[in-house]
Amino acid sequence: MDYAALIASGLWALHPLFVSTTLYIVQREAMLPATFCLTGLLAWVKARQLLAEGQTRAGGFMAVVAIVGCTLLAALSKANGLLLPSLILVVEGFSLPPGPRPVGRSATVFRAALAACWIATGAMVLALVYLAWAGIVHGIPHRPWTEAQRLLTEPRIVWQYLGQLWLPHPYTAGVFNDTTAVSTHLWRPWTTFLAIAGLVVLCLFAWFGRRLSPAIAGAILFFLTGHLLESSSVPLELYFEHRNYLPALLMFWPAGLWLVGVPMNLRARSAKPVFPLLRVRYALTAVLIMSMAGMTYANASVWGDNAHQGTLWARLNPTSARAQVTAAQEEIQHGTPSRAIARLTPLLAAKPEEVQIAFNLIAAHCQASDLSETDMATARRALHLTRDPGALIAGWYARTIPVAQEGECPGLSLAGLKDLTQAGLDNPNLPPGRKQDLEHALGEIALATNDPKAALLHFNRGLELDPHETVALRQAAELGSAGHAELGLQHLSVYDSLPIAADATGPGMATVHAWVLQRQAYWPRERARLVATLKADAGVSP
Repeated sequence: MDYAALIASGLWALHPLFVSTTLYIVQREAMLPATFCLTGLLAWVKARQLLAEGQTRAGGFMAVVAIVGCTLLAALSKANGLLLPSLILVVEGFSLPPGPRPVGRSATVFRAALAACWIATGAMVLALVYLAWAGIVHGIPHRPWTEAQRLLTEPRIVWQYLGQLWLPHPYTAGVFNDTTAVSTHLWRPWTTFLAIAGLVVLCLFAWFGRRLSPAIAGAILFFLTGHLLESSSVPLELYFEHRNYLPALLMFWPAGLWLVGVPMNLRARSAKPVFPLLRVRYALTAVLIMSMAGMTYANASVWGDNAHQGTLWARLNPTSARAQVTAAQEEIQHGTPSRAIARLTPLLAAKPEEVQIAFNLIAAHCQASDLSETDMATARRALHLTRDPGALIAGWYARTIPVAQEGECPGLSLAGLKDLTQAGLDNPNLPPGRKQDLEHALGEIALATNDPKAALLHFNRGLELDPHETVALRQAAELGSAGHAELGLQHLSVYDSLPIAADATGPGMATVHAWVLQRQAYWPRERARLVATLKADAGVSP
């Protein structure tokens, strides 16, 4: 059994699919909940053992640690940590071998712990059903697909995950998965119905085969339960490799049992070898482990070479705007803008709304010193058609305004940037937060052209669109740094006059961070310091 566990964990830890999880720094959000969920599962096993031995108090304490403590820590790391009670139910029902059962008070505690897991699971399922209903009825803003289309598409993606787990290869699509085909009907594409039917059959196989092979049934249900949040009604992006990190924890447990000759049905029979040629299985184990390690090494080597990584992912994702932009950025950085232009121009013609392509084309043409009005017109069209490019707008303007101000790019002027920005403001699809970014950019352009009153006007308009104290303080500080402290004070007065909506933050570290800042009175102290500085610069008595 120990060898089976070692093989199963080795195949999981060395799987090349998880290179993006372990090497992509932001995916510590995937690793931390997996760590706390695994800790919680181990704590549950210990609680179960203590309760079976009649140690009611110690067993109850460990059950609380598993169900409450570890779930809280996992959920604060990432929302899918809320799955721990459901995963405990799967492990309890399918993966743990038979043993002594708790009796007396210990049995009561045991049943209460399982009931808590069922209540948590039921509440989560109801929340997911509500999200599905709300998404279908009210729609999902800023997504190119509907809630119904997402629910139809995810079964196909889950099967893709299973294929990648059981048929691994060294190079994957990486983090660029913006070309996933959306299912618009049960038969569009035709694999949609088959994928849904296949998942139903898989669930039925796991349930009715739980006595014959609980190890396989447990691995299947653990995997599907692990995808319950990120691959259902929550309107996240459709596809990401790292979502398999937690669900695949038990994926290779049946393979580990088979490779060491232990029967799958641990509950019905003793652990005796079922196949005499164990040496063949041991050799196969070595081949599998080394193959996984080799593919992981090859994939990790790609992650260590940005230029190769960008080129490879662009080749693996020929229609992905993100992948092609990443490769183009490497080409610009290495002084070959003509390659970036040749790469991005046809892609922008096919996807005229992709503002990230348009912005990077401007950068490539600037480096090639051949930026034309046609290129700026194409960028204006992209900004007018795009939906929600996120923080891309703010970051690009912060880098580009100084370039235009210093005249470092022939053909790029502050007036041209102003026209470009106005095209974005006329875009009906952009949410208030992005339009605030554009108004901020116009304010920065006004400061660059020594028009502080126009800058204040644009900063005020941006605040009215999406009021945030952090934005108001930053813009007031910029006005003060430009020598217009009195305008900075006026800007803060405008913010004070606006109705402030409560932040709709859910469970997670962002909520904890906001709570800590509130407890420390961080923003009031920062504001007091800024106001004192502005008043001193403006010659106003405190």
